[in-house]
Amino acid sequence: MKKPLIIVESPTKARTIKKFLPSRYAVKASVGHVRDLPKSTLGVDVEHDFAPKYLTIKGKGDVIKELRGAVKTATDVYLATDPDREGEAIAWHLAELLKLPRPKRIELHEITKEAALAALKHPHVIDMDRVNAQQARRILDRLVGYKISPLLWSKVRSGLSAGRVQSVAVRLIVDREREIEAFIPKEYWTIAALLASARHPEMPFSADLVSHRGEKVEIATGEQADSILRALEGAAYRVTSVKRRELRRNPPAPFTTSTLQQEASRRLKMRVRRAMQVAQGLYEGVDLGGSEGTVGLITYMRTDSTRISDQARAAAREFIVGSFGEAFHGGRLYRVREGAQDAHEAIRPTSVWRTPEHLSAVLRRDDLRLYTMIWERFVASQMAAALFDQTIVDASAADYGFRATGTVMRFPGFTRVYEESKDDDGKGRVRLPDLNESETLDCRKLEPKQHFTEPPPRYTEAALVKALEDNGIGRPSTYSAIVETIQARGYVTQQERRFVPTLIGTAVNDLLVEHFPEIVNLDFTAQMEGDLDRIAEGHEDWVGLLRRFYGPFESELEQAQKKLPRLELRDEPTDEICPACGRPMVIKHGRFGKFISCSGYPECKTTKPIVKETGAECPKCGGAIVERRSKKGRVFYGCANYPRCDFISWDAVAPQRCPVCGSHVLAKTRRGGNVRLQCAADRTHELTGLPTAASS
Repeated sequence: MKKPLIIVESPTKARTIKKFLPSRYAVKASVGHVRDLPKSTLGVDVEHDFAPKYLTIKGKGDVIKELRGAVKTATDVYLATDPDREGEAIAWHLAELLKLPRPKRIELHEITKEAALAALKHPHVIDMDRVNAQQARRILDRLVGYKISPLLWSKVRSGLSAGRVQSVAVRLIVDREREIEAFIPKEYWTIAALLASARHPEMPFSADLVSHRGEKVEIATGEQADSILRALEGAAYRVTSVKRRELRRNPPAPFTTSTLQQEASRRLKMRVRRAMQVAQGLYEGVDLGGSEGTVGLITYMRTDSTRISDQARAAAREFIVGSFGEAFHGGRLYRVREGAQDAHEAIRPTSVWRTPEHLSAVLRRDDLRLYTMIWERFVASQMAAALFDQTIVDASAADYGFRATGTVMRFPGFTRVYEESKDDDGKGRVRLPDLNESETLDCRKLEPKQHFTEPPPRYTEAALVKALEDNGIGRPSTYSAIVETIQARGYVTQQERRFVPTLIGTAVNDLLVEHFPEIVNLDFTAQMEGDLDRIAEGHEDWVGLLRRFYGPFESELEQAQKKLPRLELRDEPTDEICPACGRPMVIKHGRFGKFISCSGYPECKTTKPIVKETGAECPKCGGAIVERRSKKGRVFYGCANYPRCDFISWDAVAPQRCPVCGSHVLAKTRRGGNVRLQCAADRTHELTGLPTAASS
């Protein structure tokens, strides 16, 4: 019996749809792309309007045979690939490969029965503008990769590659590293006064020195600080002004792809790639059992829009009012960021009534953690603002002015459900005593502190994704691939969850900056993204874009081939001798940082890790604790006597024992770089006064 056929990319999505649609529909999966450019050749005819040569992907023969058989017995064919440019291109490739005369395109922004039935009622033709935008991106990337990479092989090292977007990401990391290296710390001092009112002696408060004779004060040296302290000796303190105001803190918008990746990295310590894998699974469907069966739990996870549907807003209102009361409902509309494609809604739960608690027994750990974050962010986005009472107290002593700020929450609003991990975590939310103007104050202590300015921080995965988005580099579907590719190529590594360029990454970046300046230019790459958007909107011709790009690029390529010298990357010498062959050992740079290798490689393949002494003692055998790196580049701490002793710890080990029970002590680094000492045997022991491994 002939049936309508629905083709999706993912087998998981196919199983989900098959379970909730009527049996009169057949559902098949293409298992991703079915055609692509060849791997062994350029596959682009630059002389004839950049015509691509598409080939069936190796290993897809059985899938295509099954799809062709299903098409023969289908009354209609619905192409339900992902609702973005990549999905549109896959739909077009399927139509071409399967020779579909009248394919019907449908888009599923969420994998639910209601969404699927609604989409089936409103099919449309394949959007060739979106297809051409994807083709243009694919061909641009192929031209850059296949033209520059052989040059890198011949002039630097085999196995290297260049990428139109990945190379810009590497440049961001290299430029930041050079800022850090060139940074010269500057000394500065602060002075805080611990003040108390005679009416409220039980509520002393801290006020910072901010002015001298009405001008902003800056203390550059200890001598200046001492001079100010002498001037304040015996000075009388009084309140000069008390200002009170209401502060409103609005909830954050629901997640886009970029903000989801950033928050998953910061809050959940989840790699960008892993976050997208988990989100894909939540979108494609999870078997909840019972009457619900298999259903998609979130909307499409590749989006740069903060828009949500009217139905979702109405459901959120009902949930918020019923759970917290009318005062907590905000019902916000979020303005879509300029340049956003706005093809899809923000990332949200498909049903606000599926609370994390409801799903806690069904979802796996990472699935539940990410779903909880998405659900909480969506609900919070529709809640009322949080309200704070802020008091600013100015006080004077001699010619100096001091200021204290107290902030107290009056109404929690959306913070009942969610707070962003980058928030101030309560810093400054202190209650000040009730003070009056001209009231005298008692100065109990003056605290001078020395500080040094700090260089800009290295990029985390979250910060790199934000930098790419802020600079208009890449699109939601590409951020994860960019982050993974630059690491897979060995151009950057991660140290303590932050990117550091490798020697080879820096060398390749400098070569590209000199000989292909536009390829690694942020503005040029962002402009190219805008041009691709215009192609997708039908406002620009994709062949014309490729012509404008390729002319100057070909000229740069010819010049580089003539002028580029052979780049020699020298290994760093050591005073160690290879235990296997007696040759000198050298320091090499690999994908996960530096390691020691025999200089006789490849004849001798002896390697060993570079270990860093910590000053701590192994709690199992008394050997030295050293810092090591896992195969994936993660830092851990282990015994130097390995493999005889197998002690390891993912947290640094302090050099002293717990004074309470004698166990070893862990030095756990909190967000912001603060270190908390914790007994390994009893984690309720919060320890102070012990040196950490890092400080020993």
